[in-house]
Amino acid sequence: MATMPDTAMILAAGLGTRMRPLTDDTAKPLIEVAGKRLMDWQVKPLIEAGVKRLVVNTHWCADQVEAHAKGYDDVEVLFSDERDEVLETGGALAKAAPLLGEAPVFVVNTDAFWAPNDAGPLQALAAAYDPAKMDELLLLADKERCLGFGGAGDFFRAGDGTISHRGEASEAPWAYAGLRIVNPALYAKFDPEPFSAFRIWSGLLEQGRMHGVPLERFWLHVGDPQALKDANMWLWSHGK
Repeated sequence: MATMPDTAMILAAGLGTRMRPLTDDTAKPLIEVAGKRLMDWQVKPLIEAGVKRLVVNTHWCADQVEAHAKGYDDVEVLFSDERDEVLETGGALAKAAPLLGEAPVFVVNTDAFWAPNDAGPLQALAAAYDPAKMDELLLLADKERCLGFGGAGDFFRAGDGTISHRGEASEAPWAYAGLRIVNPALYAKFDPEPFSAFRIWSGLLEQGRMHGVPLERFWLHVGDPQALKDANMWLWSHGK
């Protein structure tokens, strides 16, 4: 029987360079989109899904992020302090490992979300996660059904759910949607130093231990000021 992870790691330590000048004096996760902070678009569905603990890493404008996150109700909030050095997507989990525990956890980017903004995609991930077959399970967005993503795509997905990276291909149909379920033991064995999650992903992809679940929602990627304007317009026009 599928088990909903009770812990989520919120990646909130980035510098937000592509969002400048809006991030000159504030953290990117705190930028407002349609009346809500960016990170709130992800945290709300997590709490709705039953997550009881948030582990938030902080670096740029750390005090602001911590003050905001402490305001969440019905969830315990812990912080992984990266003020001295931002540790990237892999090192962040290595440092936070003592807070994450041993059970599978959600790992969440804060610059993308979906609409309607409900817990459905989290429930779909939890239902599909099988630790006997996979170590990471990614939510995948159809790059033809999204806003703010201009890339060539990240992954191909096979019929059994295993994924492969685009590599040298000119394009791939699926983009990583910024949400995944992770076995934290993969990161706990590494020193808390800056490194990308791709250090681990490369091996998992070769072993067939990375799977993907399609996002059955419209996906909004908010990576720069123009994408922010477009997301605001789309959300307000759709009454979100």
